[in-house]
Amino acid sequence: MRLGDRHYDVGTRALVMGILNRTPDSFYDRGSYWDLDAFYRRAERLVAEGADLLDIGGVKAGPGPEVTEAEELDRVVEAIEGLRQRFETPLSVDTWRASVARAAYGAGAVVGNDISGFADPDYLPAAAEAGATVVATHIRLAPRVADPEPHYDDVVAEVGAFLADRARRAEAAGVARDRIVLDAGLDLGKTAAQSLTLLQASDQLVAQGYPVLLSASNKTFLGKILSLEIDQRNTASLAAAALGVTLGCRIVRAHDVLGTRRVCAVIAAILEAAPARDEIVTGVLSR
Repeated sequence: MRLGDRHYDVGTRALVMGILNRTPDSFYDRGSYWDLDAFYRRAERLVAEGADLLDIGGVKAGPGPEVTEAEELDRVVEAIEGLRQRFETPLSVDTWRASVARAAYGAGAVVGNDISGFADPDYLPAAAEAGATVVATHIRLAPRVADPEPHYDDVVAEVGAFLADRARRAEAAGVARDRIVLDAGLDLGKTAAQSLTLLQASDQLVAQGYPVLLSASNKTFLGKILSLEIDQRNTASLAAAALGVTLGCRIVRAHDVLGTRRVCAVIAAILEAAPARDEIVTGVLSR
């Protein structure tokens, strides 16, 4: 996988994407990092904890007051410029607007994380022009639109087909195959049960041949299955990350970077120990 001018071998190692919200109404931090100084302090902490990349968003995914294109640009472009000056960590922009993505690429972002499934027809051309990596995410309706009773005949098959189509569109637009990432979109137009089913089927999405991003951190489906408030879901988030990485997900979007980094490191160590185990078994059998 490529992010900017960096190449990553994700055969056993999963990258951790630290979440940085520049919004006054984020579902998780409730605007704690709206102030730029607080935002940069949060970024410094995430980098120190081991974030492989940082994901900057200026509009929350769920319903809320309208955020205009100008407002979103004002929220994220300056923030990305400031991060680029402070850190060498690759930067991602969490936006479904091609204009915002293009401006973010100009400011130093190398990833476009689009939860709309490339609904903006200019999104992929903008990414191809910038040489950016893109994240294709499944959503049933659209960002910011409530979807309380989503129905699927076969949620795994339908989400998989949607993402396969978006990957083909990205390649047709000129985005290199090693710059395309898939995301099942847990909670985005899915019930808790549907999100759990998709998480369990992560290996089927991985089998399409693109890196898969897991975005489960502190999400509603975790709260529902355990009756947990948002600030009580950390261990559940780490458990979801562990399962997802074990099933092949290779980017984990997380609020708790340190804990997620440790989960990913342990799983990588286990996966990398497999050849040594196989050599021991082969040696024993040959005696």
